[in-house]
Amino acid sequence: MAVVEINNVFKSYHDTEVEVKAINGVTLSFEKGDFAVIVGPSGSGKTTLLNLVGGLDQPTGGEILIAGHRLSELKPSELIDFRMDHVGFVFQSYNLIPVLTAAENVGFIMNLQKWPKEKRMTRTNELLTSVGLADRHKSRPSQLSGGQQQRIAVARALATHPEFILADEPTANLDSKSAESLLDIMEKLNHEEGMTFIFSTHDVRVMKRAHRVITLEDGKIVSDDVRK
Repeated sequence: MAVVEINNVFKSYHDTEVEVKAINGVTLSFEKGDFAVIVGPSGSGKTTLLNLVGGLDQPTGGEILIAGHRLSELKPSELIDFRMDHVGFVFQSYNLIPVLTAAENVGFIMNLQKWPKEKRMTRTNELLTSVGLADRHKSRPSQLSGGQQQRIAVARALATHPEFILADEPTANLDSKSAESLLDIMEKLNHEEGMTFIFSTHDVRVMKRAHRVITLEDGKIVSDDVRK
């Protein structure tokens, strides 16, 4: 069964009296272990599609299923819990909480879910080790480089064993060395743990690593290139 199923999905916005179709009849699925990128020019619908898959926005037509669950059938409060349980997010701007340490940021969602303290600490230490930052658990975001902050964001996204990770332009604010290091970590998680990654990106470095490149233009899929 596919981890993500997108069935004839539309998303429209209204600019004054003009309807803008950000997503225009997209049908797509992602399997467990995919390392896929969504590419296309600015305004093609990449981020909108990720927001729909992550349940951050609702389609105006069609259906999205995550691990067999129809997002349209979930109440807003249920959708919040569903996202925490099933979807990991990595954003371009990191979105770490400034007053929390690296360890506290990684453990934030586990804390919201009321994981026992010992279990939460064990999982946090595992994740910090997996992203190469075991020695920075007490550092706050302001004490970390951009690449280190993004690795903390990846660790946080992985915390609750999600079905997949959505990464929206994760390398956009990173220098070349930091970007390659981050991609090494994500690729290792994909190869060794079967973690599913779905990126939106303009970054050629990300595209080169992908097993699948999906191209959007004007909200429509114009190509779906599988490289496995």
